[in-house]
Amino acid sequence: MATPWSTAGHLLELIRTGQARTRGELQRVTGLSRSTVGQRLDQLFDAGWLRAVPGGQSTGGRPSNLLEFDTRHAVVLAADLDVTHAHAAVMDLAGGVLAEHTGALPIEDGPEIVLDRLGLWFADLLAAAGTAPETVCGVGLSLPGPVDSSSGRVVRPPIMPGWDGYPVPGRTQSSLARHAGVDAAVPVLVDNDANLMGLGEQRHAFADCSAFVLVKVSTGIGAGVVVDGKVFRGIDGGAGDLGHIRLHDQSEARCMCGSYGCLAAVASGRALAGQLAALGVPAQSGADVRAHLDAGSPDAGRLAREAGRRCGEVLVTVVTLLNPGVLMIAGDLAETHFVTGVRELLYQRALPRATRNLQVVTSRLGDRAALAGATAMVVEHLYAPDQADARLAAARPHHRSPAGVEP
Repeated sequence: MATPWSTAGHLLELIRTGQARTRGELQRVTGLSRSTVGQRLDQLFDAGWLRAVPGGQSTGGRPSNLLEFDTRHAVVLAADLDVTHAHAAVMDLAGGVLAEHTGALPIEDGPEIVLDRLGLWFADLLAAAGTAPETVCGVGLSLPGPVDSSSGRVVRPPIMPGWDGYPVPGRTQSSLARHAGVDAAVPVLVDNDANLMGLGEQRHAFADCSAFVLVKVSTGIGAGVVVDGKVFRGIDGGAGDLGHIRLHDQSEARCMCGSYGCLAAVASGRALAGQLAALGVPAQSGADVRAHLDAGSPDAGRLAREAGRRCGEVLVTVVTLLNPGVLMIAGDLAETHFVTGVRELLYQRALPRATRNLQVVTSRLGDRAALAGATAMVVEHLYAPDQADARLAAARPHHRSPAGVEP
């Protein structure tokens, strides 16, 4: 009778998550025989997915080696597309950046132009990293709109003209094959930017937090929610769309989605830029607002604090409903008066029961949060037990590499 940990993919999961680090530990956790564990490990070493390093404890004789997931055997291509700019990188499987580029890439240019240009960027980045296209195991894309993650298609985005329902994964694959020589069958996974920022930040610094909420405040406002280690997306990717919750007293504020009274129409970076411009302070975007805040502008500080309070009104409900351990503010307005306003309103209005164990913090990864999340999304998908076993079964036999020598 098969055990729950009977396949090579399951053993890899135990090793990758740190639940077992030696052959002996794998035998104890799984109940499998030494020979069966050895056979499963042979598959993983042959694939190049494991390496053995000195350091294990031994009860006698020579010390045993530790088994590690080899994060160097492949790379992930990750990109964070924002409204006007994009950040792309070649990442190792641990989330380390091997080469990166940030540049202008307006999302309003449409998917054909944006994804074609992204393919050119990745060709240059692979060359800069000295990495062969054959080592790319997957692609992760972060987009500034609702995404149906099962299909990778954007769902009625308010600020992405031409993207609704577009086959992003397929177009990305063809662009990468044409420009960068990447296998057109390499999987492309797509998700909303706030979701991936939340995943990246939670995995990086708050892995033990079972209820984590990240709020991104930039051009718009959105939230990424990670519960029990998994991104909560809702039925079709619409979870966390905080920016389009209506405020009762802002019926004249028109949002980019076409409605009136949305939180984003009052408290986003774009909204604050408009408010500053009305006061004679030149500003067009959340980045401009941040520049004025960094320069000490009293108008920018006052408006950012009030925007934080308006966002806090909505977050009182979020915190009461989800009871998170961490509420993280990220984006252009993190580390500013905006966060002060959020804290003021949140602790003033929410019940003490909902906030007594709550940490209100700002981003740890900064502008690399979505890249880290996109990489984690790809790695956790490709090396999950079922996917790993399917990939091992599909791989053609090949000779073991030096890195796969048995421990």
